[in-house]
Amino acid sequence: MTDWMRLRRDPRFAWVGIVLIAVALALLPFLIGRNFGNSWVRVIDFALLYIMLALGLNIVVGFAGLLDLGYIAFYAVGAYVYALLSSPHLATAFPDVFPQGVHLPVWVILPLGATLAGIFGVLLGAPTLRLRGDYLAIVTLGFGEIIRIFMNNLNAPINLTNGPQGITNIDPVRIGGMSLSKTQEFLGIAVPSVYLYYYLFVGLALVIVFVTVRLEDSRVGRAWVAIREDEVAAKACGINTRNIKLLAFAMGATFGGVAGGLFSGFQEFVSPESFKLEESIMVLCMVVLGGMGNIPGVVLGGLLLAVLPEVLRHGAVPWQMALFGKVMLDPESLRMLLFGLALILVMLYRPAGLWPSQIRKREFAAAKADAAGTEE
Repeated sequence: MTDWMRLRRDPRFAWVGIVLIAVALALLPFLIGRNFGNSWVRVIDFALLYIMLALGLNIVVGFAGLLDLGYIAFYAVGAYVYALLSSPHLATAFPDVFPQGVHLPVWVILPLGATLAGIFGVLLGAPTLRLRGDYLAIVTLGFGEIIRIFMNNLNAPINLTNGPQGITNIDPVRIGGMSLSKTQEFLGIAVPSVYLYYYLFVGLALVIVFVTVRLEDSRVGRAWVAIREDEVAAKACGINTRNIKLLAFAMGATFGGVAGGLFSGFQEFVSPESFKLEESIMVLCMVVLGGMGNIPGVVLGGLLLAVLPEVLRHGAVPWQMALFGKVMLDPESLRMLLFGLALILVMLYRPAGLWPSQIRKREFAAAKADAAGTEE
């Protein structure tokens, strides 16, 4: 054990681990595409988008302890900003101003979408500073639904969002004149579109992880944790709880806006149907299942809950044929049934999450000890 601890403290060991992880991430799409098909690489692409969302929500829920059920609204804001600024759609609403639509580069649109989503985060946080628990959850849920309904109805009198039909013909992400929607060749190796998006999403997800880690270890991160544990005590210690809460909402919303812009460029189509309440619940489940407040746990939760439903969807028919000789349940219904059962089992046997933070472990251990003492 002593040798292992000494090895872990060796900086060379850390660099070896980083290099191995980098090589694994670089080869992953080729390994998955070769063995399972490019459709599963696309699933991983969506998993990375969900991981970005989960990391953003973890700031609000995991660090600051503010229950947000409308987080998907910021995802929608980022997606629609990208759609409006990189498609011919505005030519229909403002033909005299934008006769060819707007086609800004991605490095301009993503910061704009992130900034606007952050502003919406502050607008959501400002009226809810005095709310906690269930009341805060209800208000944020309503905010998320209001944004979706606005997107669904802003097609008259000015057709800004094209209503329930959504916005089509969105420009794909372009980097240095290279479109990620087409297969590109590097050193004689053909790299399909889903692989290119994978590398982009991995890079931005790592940036978000780095920013989140730095925030967690900063004075702001410790202030968020103090508010989560006891807001009255935090205020008594001199923490400006109002500004710190608003910063949590803004930072979480910013990451959601970035993920929304990437989603829009990846799909080349957005509609209000992509931003329902179920999506907010799914992202919240990723945070809770992985381990609130623990960044590796949130990444694990996002990956599992994005990939597991697709595994169940593809395996439902073969499993039923092997067991019963016929399909007895609709694959979609069975998928959700098994998915819900898996969540229940995890919450029963791992209530702190699959990979909880040390603080959460101590909290649950103390709660168990108190419960045991009360029974005795």
